[in-house]
Amino acid sequence: MGLILNLETSSTNCSVCVARDGVILAMKELNSANYSHAEKLHIFIEEVLLEASLKTQDLDAVAVSKGPGSYTGLRIGVSSAKGLCYALGIPLISVSTLKSIASQLNSNEEVAVIIPVLDARRMEVFSAVFDIQLNQVRETKAEVIDENSFKKYLSLKAVHFLGSGAEKIKGVFNQENTTYHCDVVPSAKQMAAISFEKYSTKQFEDVAYFEPYYLKDFMLQTKKA
Repeated sequence: MGLILNLETSSTNCSVCVARDGVILAMKELNSANYSHAEKLHIFIEEVLLEASLKTQDLDAVAVSKGPGSYTGLRIGVSSAKGLCYALGIPLISVSTLKSIASQLNSNEEVAVIIPVLDARRMEVFSAVFDIQLNQVRETKAEVIDENSFKKYLSLKAVHFLGSGAEKIKGVFNQENTTYHCDVVPSAKQMAAISFEKYSTKQFEDVAYFEPYYLKDFMLQTKKA
C-alpha cells in the first residue's frame, strides 16, 4: 500500500492531493496569478489530510513536481517535501512537471504527439515531446519559439500542445493537425498515478541532495496587483 502526499507548485497553480495506491482521497488547489504557494501550500496539506482523516505520520512517501517551472514555486514545493520526508523518515519522489501535463490529454487517437509547453517569458517555453503512451521521445528544453520550432513533429498525424505556452505557439503557426489546450496547468491530480508507479518501483530521490529541475537561471517573479 502506498499513501502518498503529492505537491505541485511549479506554476501559478498551488495544488495538493493525498492518494492511496494512486487513487485520490482528497485534493485542494488554487490557480492564482499571485503565486499563492507560500501562503497556501501548508494550509492545503493540512486540509487534505484532515479531509481524508489522516495524519502526516500515516504517509508512506511525499511526491513533488520537480520542474521545470517557476523558480520560486519549485523551491517552496521541494523545501516543504524535503522537510516532511526528513521529519517522518519517509521517501521523497519527484515527478516531471511536463510529463504530468502531458498525462492530462484525454484522446482515443492511436498515433499522436503530445507536447507540453510551459511559458518561460517572452517567446521562450519549457517543452518536451511525448508519444500517446506517454513515452518521452524528445528531451526537455528551454527554447525560443519561431517558425521552425517542432517542425519535425508538425508533419505527423496529430499534434497536441498543452500548457501555458500553447497560446504563444498558436500565434506562430496553426496547422490543421494541431490542437491547442491553452488552459491546462500542472496539477497534483495527475501526479497521483505517476508517483504511485515510482513508489512501487522504489524510484526515490536522495532527500539531502535532491534539487528541482530549474532548466534556466533564476528570474525574480513578483505578485500582480
